Amino acid sequence: MRKLSGILALALFIGASATAAFAAENAPAAVTREALDALKTSIAVGIDTVWVLFAAFLVFFMNLGFAMVESGLSRAKNAVNILAKNFIVFAIASLSFYAIGWGLMFGNGNPFMGLEGLFFVNGADTSPAIGEAYKGAYSAISWTGVPLWAKFFFQLVFAGTAATIVSGAVAERIKFSSFIFFSFILVGIMYPLTGHWIWGGGWLASLGMFDFAGSTVVHSVGGWSALAGVLLLGPRLGKYRADGSVNPIFGHNMSMVTLGGLILWFGWFGFNPGSTMAVGDGSAIAHVAVTTNTAAAAAILSSTFISWFIQKKPDLSMIINGALAGLVAITAPCAFVSVGSSVIIGLVAGVLVVLAVMMFDRLKIDDPVGALSVHLVNGIFGTLAVGLFAQDAITGTATGNGLFFGGGLKLLGAQAVGVLAVGAFTFGLAFAVWYVIRLIMGMRVSREEEIAGLDLGEHGMKAYPDFQGFLTK
Repeated sequence: MRKLSGILALALFIGASATAAFAAENAPAAVTREALDALKTSIAVGIDTVWVLFAAFLVFFMNLGFAMVESGLSRAKNAVNILAKNFIVFAIASLSFYAIGWGLMFGNGNPFMGLEGLFFVNGADTSPAIGEAYKGAYSAISWTGVPLWAKFFFQLVFAGTAATIVSGAVAERIKFSSFIFFSFILVGIMYPLTGHWIWGGGWLASLGMFDFAGSTVVHSVGGWSALAGVLLLGPRLGKYRADGSVNPIFGHNMSMVTLGGLILWFGWFGFNPGSTMAVGDGSAIAHVAVTTNTAAAAAILSSTFISWFIQKKPDLSMIINGALAGLVAITAPCAFVSVGSSVIIGLVAGVLVVLAVMMFDRLKIDDPVGALSVHLVNGIFGTLAVGLFAQDAITGTATGNGLFFGGGLKLLGAQAVGVLAVGAFTFGLAFAVWYVIRLIMGMRVSREEEIAGLDLGEHGMKAYPDFQGFLTK
């Protein structure tokens, strides 16, 4: 009995010792400050990445809005052609921006262009490291702490937007192949070069120019490129009478235009607030969202009333383009101006878009959807609005304040230089590219094809076969 008790005691001792040893071996390591900081950083990067990609998806969704607005404002016989251009343009943008555009825009280089990591996004990169911790070929965009491919995709959808702007202005008479070729050059070379000047740490950024989400970088570049193409194409058949008066050519589906306009308005909440590229400053995101929406609302009202006054009827196309004009105009200053200033910017934009549509018609510059009035005219105005209305106290950005808030002419001067430089460069290069395209492959479809409709001539199909005759006006 005494022997059995000794054996049990020894067994209990061995078991307890083994349990204690196992517990000590498998005890969790002490939580250190370094481990907590690493976890916090990981969570922050994950949240920022989700926000940036979500915003990029909203901007991608704007492709649908552009397709609906442009096709609805065109005649039924050209609807397939417009839809095809808007569908294929993002594929073109994706490949050209990946092949060379990204490197030209954000690669380390000189004040004019990026030179490192130039082809196929293959440069060294330690993203999401930021600031001094960043090592790699794309320092100009190292201010945002998200992975490289999140940065790339967000910038890609902006590049695609610039090419989409061109589609509407040259609608109803351009060859499908010519548009494809020009879009590749625009997104791969033209857009990235001027983008580098402003967003890639180039010479305009050093000069003190600000363009928060792209009134110039995206919209004016698309507008200048479109203007060059329109001038070389000439107006649509029958647009201007022999006496010089305008013959209105109405769109075929205003329901589609209205839905497209609302989609674009919705997508702009990715375009502007998403340009924060982080969720750390929630107040900045909220501020940008409200200035964006307020400018659009104010522009709708002013475009409605000015068109009503001039045309004696409230024109729905002017109302919708008014919203888009306000959104374009607030894109550059949205983070730098007060909500009150965004009302003024929107009101001015709404008036400008109506007057610009009429001005281009008087000049016999045929723009079927008003893209020049929306994106070019109000891209210029929005860029200059930074120099007029910016306030450093809004988000803490050291712009130097605009003219109306005690900053004098310095900021306005930098904005004006940016407008002129980007305009002259883009229009000149776009005109040259379009001219070469016209010489080599031709720009415009034949007279017979234009009369019958590009849907049949370019694509061999109709958008509405049960309702369309063979020849439509």
